[in-house]
Amino acid sequence: MFTFESRLAGLLNCCVTFGAKSAKISGLFLPMDTVLKRQDFHFHLPEELIAQQPAAQRRASRLLVLDAQGQTQDKQFVDLLDFICPNDLLVFNNTRVIPARLFGEKSSGGKVELLIERILDTHRAVCHIRASKSPKAGAKLTIEQAFEVEVLGRQGALFEVRFDAAKTPLEWLEIYGHMPLPPYIERADQAEDKERYQTVYAARPGAVAAPTAGLHFDQAMLDAIQAKGAHLGFVTLHVGAGTFKPVQVDNISEHTMHAEWIEVQLGLVEQVKQTRAKGGRVIAVGTTSVRCLETAAKTGELLAYSGDTDIFITPGYEFKQVDVLLTNFHLPESTLIMLVSALAGYEQTMAAYRHAVEQRYRFFSYGDAMLVIKKS
Repeated sequence: MFTFESRLAGLLNCCVTFGAKSAKISGLFLPMDTVLKRQDFHFHLPEELIAQQPAAQRRASRLLVLDAQGQTQDKQFVDLLDFICPNDLLVFNNTRVIPARLFGEKSSGGKVELLIERILDTHRAVCHIRASKSPKAGAKLTIEQAFEVEVLGRQGALFEVRFDAAKTPLEWLEIYGHMPLPPYIERADQAEDKERYQTVYAARPGAVAAPTAGLHFDQAMLDAIQAKGAHLGFVTLHVGAGTFKPVQVDNISEHTMHAEWIEVQLGLVEQVKQTRAKGGRVIAVGTTSVRCLETAAKTGELLAYSGDTDIFITPGYEFKQVDVLLTNFHLPESTLIMLVSALAGYEQTMAAYRHAVEQRYRFFSYGDAMLVIKKS
């Protein structure tokens, strides 16, 4: 069994969750007191299926299609065009991954690693700090023997820090930062990761993890989608390190979901309305796009929204906006496989994952893709 808890435990500060009150499995509504367990979302994953490098070309991945009846088809990613119809709207997350990992040392000479979680303003940020001993408020950390970061204090599991005023935090990161590859990629970042661990349409800096479903698209693929009569729309969700936080409680309704900043602009709302009026579908590219759309529609109507979301989507959730999801394969027992199960059905999702393992699909950030059509 491949587990990630030892690498991820204690990473994050989380926020309040909301989710479904009933579980819908195999087309049946279960009683309100049905308890879904974390272990229900476990599957055996051979470690060698975890992609350590991206495919040779963005569109060179495989694609597992899970249709509305729970049937699977083994395809190539370029075959996605066969499943897109005129007037469909593909919604992408246009966040840009920042080189958020910094290496340095304490005044004592001890090694220290910072992972920026969120930039607060022109001088301050909150981050995770890995060191033999946690630094105290007032401590000065020297980064790459080039500049200093001062620890201002704690915010739960995170540290608030102030960067040398000569540059903004983002400017320092662009010079000395490393791409924050996920913890299951067991290698140091390489030069090619600056381009490949980034979508071709990334525009708004702020994420510390890539919206990985979008990594499969190159510009030619985006052009082909539009040539078919479908449309592209964009939301923003700055992915935080919390996306890798394991569920540590048995009863998933007790899980505290992490918060991430999102923005759904009025232009996207209008695009969705036009799509519905023309009979098109809303296809979310990535679970982050799902979280944006469903948060902005929590009243039942899709509205422009800017702020944090801590939405936790589990089986039983009634989707308000998303018809189809393009996503990568997710960690066992993770909140993201729970989200997929909510859209496709629990048994159908778990069967599809077993099939993916049997067929040797590549998993996680640099892995293959899965197209999930909402269960009918």
